[in-house]
Amino acid sequence: MDAETGAVTGTRAPPEASPLEALCAELTGYLEADQIREVRRAYEFAAKAHEGQRRLSGEPYIHHPVAVARILAGLRLDHRSIMAALLHDVIEDTGIGKEQLAYLFGDEVAELVDGVSKLTQIRFESQAEAQAENFRKMMLAMTRDLRVILIKLADRLHNMRTLGAMPPEKRRRIARETLEIYAPIANRLGMNSLRIELEDLGFAALHPLRHRVLREAVRRARGNRKEIVTRIETALRRRLRQEDLPGRVIGREKHLYSIYQKMRSKGVSFSEIMDVYAFRIIVDTVDACYRVLGAVHGLYKPVPGRFKDYIAIPKANGYQSLHTTLFGPYGVPIEIQIRTEDMHRVAEQGVAAHWLYKTGDKRGASAHARAREWLRDLLEMQKSAGDSLEFLENVKIDLFPDEVYVFTPAGDIMELPRGATAVDFAYAVHTDVGNTCVACRIDRRLMPLSTRLLNGQTVEIITAPGARPNPAWLDFVVTGKARANIRHHLKNLRREEAVNLGRRLLDRALGAWGTALADLPRGRIEAALEALKVPGLEALLEEIGLGNRPAAIVARRLLPDEPGAEAQAARPEGALAIRGTEGMVVSFARCCRPIPGDPILGFVTAGRGIVIHRESCKNVAEFRKQPERWVQVRWAERVEGEFAAEIRVDVANQRGVLATIASAIAEMGSNIENVDMEDRDGLTTTLSFVVMVRDRRHLARIIRRIRRIQLVMRISRR
Repeated sequence: MDAETGAVTGTRAPPEASPLEALCAELTGYLEADQIREVRRAYEFAAKAHEGQRRLSGEPYIHHPVAVARILAGLRLDHRSIMAALLHDVIEDTGIGKEQLAYLFGDEVAELVDGVSKLTQIRFESQAEAQAENFRKMMLAMTRDLRVILIKLADRLHNMRTLGAMPPEKRRRIARETLEIYAPIANRLGMNSLRIELEDLGFAALHPLRHRVLREAVRRARGNRKEIVTRIETALRRRLRQEDLPGRVIGREKHLYSIYQKMRSKGVSFSEIMDVYAFRIIVDTVDACYRVLGAVHGLYKPVPGRFKDYIAIPKANGYQSLHTTLFGPYGVPIEIQIRTEDMHRVAEQGVAAHWLYKTGDKRGASAHARAREWLRDLLEMQKSAGDSLEFLENVKIDLFPDEVYVFTPAGDIMELPRGATAVDFAYAVHTDVGNTCVACRIDRRLMPLSTRLLNGQTVEIITAPGARPNPAWLDFVVTGKARANIRHHLKNLRREEAVNLGRRLLDRALGAWGTALADLPRGRIEAALEALKVPGLEALLEEIGLGNRPAAIVARRLLPDEPGAEAQAARPEGALAIRGTEGMVVSFARCCRPIPGDPILGFVTAGRGIVIHRESCKNVAEFRKQPERWVQVRWAERVEGEFAAEIRVDVANQRGVLATIASAIAEMGSNIENVDMEDRDGLTTTLSFVVMVRDRRHLARIIRRIRRIQLVMRISRR
C-alpha cells in the first residue's frame, strides 16, 4: 500500500531490476514456479509483438502492460489474469488475432484479452457512440468473467498515473470518463484503495488548479490538527485497554476528491469539513466490533441518528463495518469505523479479495457473489436497452447508489439507491412484478407508487394481471433496471401501434385492386418478404406504419404477376393528383398549400402517408435533415379537382372593398373557402383569402384580375 494515497502498488523492485524481473519478484510471493514460467512466456510474446512501439512519454510500450500486471500482482490475482494483463493491448495494437492467443495461451486468457480490447474495426458516428459501444462490449465480457474489469481498472489506473504526456483535451476527456465510469465501478466492486487513487488522479487532471489549492490547504490543516488527533487516538487506545479489547486505532484522512465533492454537494467550506476527525478501529472478531462500539460510546457521547450497522446489513459491494459519530473533546465531531481484519481487507480490495482468499475467506466470496448479482442486473439492462448510449446511461445511474434498506412482507432486506420509489422496489423484486404493479402498501398503508422509500419501511407491491408500465414512471424511478424495463415496454408498445397502422395502410393500398392482405396466399407473402429482404410480416407492417416503406409499392409486390396485371394496377379509379402514388395515402400540407404546377416535395410520415409540400416551404429545410424520409414527386399530367391556395391582399380601408374583391374572385370561377381581415393602421386593411383553384394558371388569372381593382395596393400568394 502507498501510505500517501492508499493505492495498491506492490513491492518496490531494486532500481536495476528489469520490468519482467520486478514483476516476477512480486509473483514469487504467492504463485507456483510453473505459473511464473507461463507469465514469462506471455511477457516474451507481448514484448515481441510491441517491439518498436513507444508510449507518448517516450518509454518502450511494453512497460505499460508490465505496470498493469504489477498492479494486479499487488492485488494477488491468479496467473492467467497476470498473463492477460501483459497481453491486453496485443489484439488492439498489433494485429494479432484472438484465435492465435487462444492457440498459444488457452481460451481463458484469450477471452480476458478480447474482453478488454476496444472495437477498432467498426466506424462510429461519434466519439460518444464509440465510447458507449466499447463500454457495453467490456461490461458484457465482465458478466462472463469478472477479471475483465479488474484488468481494465488496472489498465486505467496506470494510464491515469502517466496521463501527463497526453494533450490537454484528451487528458480532460480521459479524466472525466474515469470519474464518471471507472472510479464508480471500482467503488461498486468494493475496491476502495483503487477507487481513491483513480478519483484523486482524475480530479488532478480535470481540475488541476482546484486540486493544487485543496492539496496545499489539507497539508496546512494537517499540521494544525496534529495535537487533537494525537489526543483522541490516545484516549481511544486507553479505553480499549481498559475494556481488554485488543485492536488497532488508525487516524483516517479524507482524500482530496471526497473533500471536494462534499464541499460542492453540501455547500460547506473547507474548514467545516476538516473540523471532522475520522478514525478506524480494527479488531479480530465480529463480537469485538459491537463491544468496541459500546466502549467508544461510553468514552464520548454519540450523535443521535448517525449510527449505521453495515455488518448486519452489508452494502451492495460487500462492504461491512460499524459507523458512528461522536461528540469529541472541545465539541469536535469524531467519525469512527469499526471492523474486523477480514472486513478491512474486503473493504480495500473488494472482489479482488476473492481470488487470493477463496479457499478460506467467506467475506471475499460474499463480495464476489454480490458483484455477480449486480452483473445479472446489467445483463437484464442490456437486453432492455435500445442502444449502447442508453445502456451506458442506465449503468451510470446504477453506479451512484447511496443506499436505503427496506423490507419485504416476508422480512427479507432489499437494498436500493437513496431516493428509490415503490416502482424501483417492484422491479428489484422481479421484472414481472414491476411491469404489473398497480399500487403499494408501505408499513401497511396504501401509498402512491411514486412514494420515496425510507430506511426500515416494509413495502408490499399490489399487482394486476392486465396492468402495464406507465410512461409517467420514468419521471420518478431512479434505478437503471426500472428505467430500462419501462423503456423496453414502451418501445414494444409503439411497435404494436406501428404494426396495426401498417396493416391498415397496406389493406387500403390493396383495396384499390379489390383484394386485402387476409385474401393473399401465404406463399405469395413469403416470396414478397424474401424479395424485400424483410425477416417477417410484422417487421414489414412496422416499416409501413413508421413511414419507412410506401404501402403502394409493397402492395404491388404482393399482387399476382399475371399478364396485364401491372397495366391494370397502373389504372386506378379516377385521376391522380401525384404521379406514382397509386393506393397510397396522400395529403397536402396546410403550411404552404401546394397546387398543380408548383415545384413539390413529398415527405413520408407515419399515419399520414406522403405529405406534399412546395419546395419553397419554410418547413422543408427542417425535413431535409431526414433525407431518408423525403421523396421526389411530380404532379400527374391530368389533374382533376380543386386545390386550396391562400392569397393576401392589402387594400385601402373603404366601404364595399371586400364585396368588390369577392365578386372579382367569383367572376374567375373560384370559390372562397375562408377570409380573414386585419386592420393595419386605420387606413389600410389586409384581407387573407383561401380560394379554390385548379392549378397555378387559374390562380395567376385570379391575381391579375384582383390587381386591376383600384383600391388594391398589394397582392401576393402566402
